[in-house]
Amino acid sequence: MFDRFGEFDSAEEINETAVNLRKEGDRESLKVLAEENGIDQDVLEVFLDGELLYLCDDMTAAIGKIDVEAKSVKCEEIMADWVEYIKEQCFDKPQMAQAVRRKGKSLAGCVAELLKWSFKHQNPVDKNIMKAAGVTAGRCTLGIPGVGTAKKIITDYYMGRKG
Repeated sequence: MFDRFGEFDSAEEINETAVNLRKEGDRESLKVLAEENGIDQDVLEVFLDGELLYLCDDMTAAIGKIDVEAKSVKCEEIMADWVEYIKEQCFDKPQMAQAVRRKGKSLAGCVAELLKWSFKHQNPVDKNIMKAAGVTAGRCTLGIPGVGTAKKIITDYYMGRKG
């Protein structure tokens, strides 16, 4: 995922590297840097042309990281909804964008927190529901966080709060 340049801790670190690569004229490395960090190629071209001083801001750095990570985590259905919520928070709250970009924070780690909650909060599924669903197991449990709980888990994970 971050094979060549490693994981950056902030937009500032990405920009410092990008500016230095541009000064060196290393277009190929800049393309790799942008790709690894989910920075749009059109933005990269404008940056390469010197029309932008920096390659990204906190929000685009965070959204780019989430986009890159989502490809490897293979987010579908409810997980895709969680990803969209994280992106919305990055648009709306600069401190969330900065937190998402931090080293050591990852979409996989966030989903793991949601999964931990799910396993701790499993509830038995009624036998009539199991029968209607065609489930023949003797026992079935389900533990998916509601919207409010999922939002709290996501925010706590990225912002470093324990719930």
